Amino acid sequence: MVMIANLQYGWTFFVPEITKQFGWGRSEIQWAFTLFVLFETWLVPIEGWFVDKYGPKIVILFGGVLCGIGWVINSYADTMFLFCVGQAVAGIGAGAVYGTCVGNALKWFPDRRGLAAGITAAGFGAGSALTVWPIQATIANYGFQSAFFSFGIGQGIIIMILAFFLFAPKPGQVPEPTNKGPIIQSRKQYLPSEVVKHPIFWLMYIMFVAVGAGGLVVTANLAPMAKDFGVADIPMWLGIPALTLAATLDRLLNGVTRPFCGWVSDKIGRENTMFIAFGIEAIGIYLLYLYAGNPVMFVILSGLVFFAWGEIYSLFPSTCTDTFGSKYAATNAGLLYTAKGTAALLVPFGTAMAADGNWNSVFIIGVVLNAGAALLALFVLKPWRAGIIRKTEESALQPAQ
Repeated sequence: MVMIANLQYGWTFFVPEITKQFGWGRSEIQWAFTLFVLFETWLVPIEGWFVDKYGPKIVILFGGVLCGIGWVINSYADTMFLFCVGQAVAGIGAGAVYGTCVGNALKWFPDRRGLAAGITAAGFGAGSALTVWPIQATIANYGFQSAFFSFGIGQGIIIMILAFFLFAPKPGQVPEPTNKGPIIQSRKQYLPSEVVKHPIFWLMYIMFVAVGAGGLVVTANLAPMAKDFGVADIPMWLGIPALTLAATLDRLLNGVTRPFCGWVSDKIGRENTMFIAFGIEAIGIYLLYLYAGNPVMFVILSGLVFFAWGEIYSLFPSTCTDTFGSKYAATNAGLLYTAKGTAALLVPFGTAMAADGNWNSVFIIGVVLNAGAALLALFVLKPWRAGIIRKTEESALQPAQ
């Protein structure tokens, strides 16, 4: 998971250099980022089906090869079409790795599902933190093509080696759900075909899109945003530029929040945790709208936004598996994960809205979407999901006619 993190979170450092060399607009370049997220997410259900049927090893190997090839293509790209191809290939590889790792964690630890999914997803959220400076240094000293090539090859090889150490649980190796405490889990094992027909799945999907869109817009545009607000190169702690410090802190917090909020959700419930986190996200975006021009506040508030956003990658997969069972966890969680791809379609539009350097409208929309998702979690998703699981439990206890 750490090895695929740069495919998404490192992209923002390449955008200014690509713009400078080829003269393309930001919104045009961000279509390549959107394609990466689309291919990373929308194919995960298919990759998850292979994981559920054949195990995780072969899918991870396949993903590692494509992750390396994708960035190598980017290193040679001199047209927008080639960048889109490279990002699409890298997206397929990243999705194979991400969906497999999260799906496998959901199966292994049903009693600590939020924490397990969170720790796994943390590798993706925080994995790029240690390479912020090396990528920037490689771009500055050798050019962005060299950075794409060297990091692409290195990350792909490491993924392929680690694939041989991943295994799925065998029947009887994990406990059955007990439904004691704040977490309720379905004993019914829903087929993917049943999941996509269930209205509560689409409620979770809409919530995922609402929260995910704001985070992806910030992720893809952190560097351009910092430049627009005039804070990117202002020295901060130890003389580190505000953008570099913000990017490092953002990735660390984006990783920390996933196991932390997953652990919290194991203690107080998924929907209660969603309400708190999405509410903090709405507040963080609003404060960023007010104070982004202050370099100290930009660093702090962008970190808060990433912290309150990253937990969706532990809360939604665990909630999905709690609701629909673990037998087809990789496929079903993958179906929900495609919401990230849908949210990514909004990135170019958000970027275009701020083409003149004014991000106010983007921030306000983000506030509304996150506040709405917080209310839906507590007042709609929570009682609805409890009712569904209660009915399936009652049906299972009734004697056969």
